[in-house]
Amino acid sequence: MLRENANDLLAFLAVARERSFTKAAGRLGVSQSALSHTIRGLEARLGLRLLTRTTRSVSPTEAGQRLLEKVGPRFEEIEIELAALSDLRDTPAGNIRINAMDHALACILWPVLKPFLAKYPDISVEVCCDYGFVDIAAQGFDAGVRLGEDVAQGMIATRIGPDMRMAVVGSPAYFANREVPQTPRDLTGHQCNNLRLPTHGGLYAWEFKKDHESLNVRVSGQVTFNGVYQLLDAALDGFGLSYIPEDLIAPHVAAGRLVHVLEDWSPWFAGFHLYYPSRRQASPAFALLLEALRYRT
Repeated sequence: MLRENANDLLAFLAVARERSFTKAAGRLGVSQSALSHTIRGLEARLGLRLLTRTTRSVSPTEAGQRLLEKVGPRFEEIEIELAALSDLRDTPAGNIRINAMDHALACILWPVLKPFLAKYPDISVEVCCDYGFVDIAAQGFDAGVRLGEDVAQGMIATRIGPDMRMAVVGSPAYFANREVPQTPRDLTGHQCNNLRLPTHGGLYAWEFKKDHESLNVRVSGQVTFNGVYQLLDAALDGFGLSYIPEDLIAPHVAAGRLVHVLEDWSPWFAGFHLYYPSRRQASPAFALLLEALRYRT
């Protein structure tokens, strides 16, 4: 019975955690129809309905929630123990899953991962780009990457990047017939490109700070994106002002393609940190990556 159900239980756990057949199928690398067939077969063998399905959502039934809470941690323990077996290998090996924003991946993670993966060919790394604050333990991630002030309590956090400053930029063409804003309040008269973040429940309010004064300004414009690289492209194309991490705009400002405004109002934020649950014992592969990513001033 256990042998027959093991893979099907893993499939159920993926759907129950993702609350979506589509997302779970993508994570497992199977088709949605095959995954649905697997769940139906498990429910038939157990004689219990494990998931409530509607056209818009999937959620565990009472029996499904019990299975998720009782069986899910057991599989996590098995995965941890299997990962720990790599201690016995001469060459470090294992799989590492990380949840991060695209900005962190491009500017912090990937420059380190390129030489790291070449050095350790038996270590595999999966990075899921996401602006939301997911439960990394529940979603099967070994670690997440967020700005220092956004790391959840109870997590172990290691700094992997310097402090970061945000910047308001626009193209020279955009400012050809417009006045440069002198204070954040002047942004109400400008075309601004918005950022929608799931963590803020809507459009992100631009944050400013000067001396002892702090301001959050809600801007307006014709376009809204859910990623900073799209905001950068919009600014370069002369389509209004964008609020972007300073490290992304630096080469464009130096080349004259962008103009950095409100510099004296640009706030600093704690840099990117790699965080992970304290209850999860780090595998040798993860420990090596953590050390490679550790920020050194």
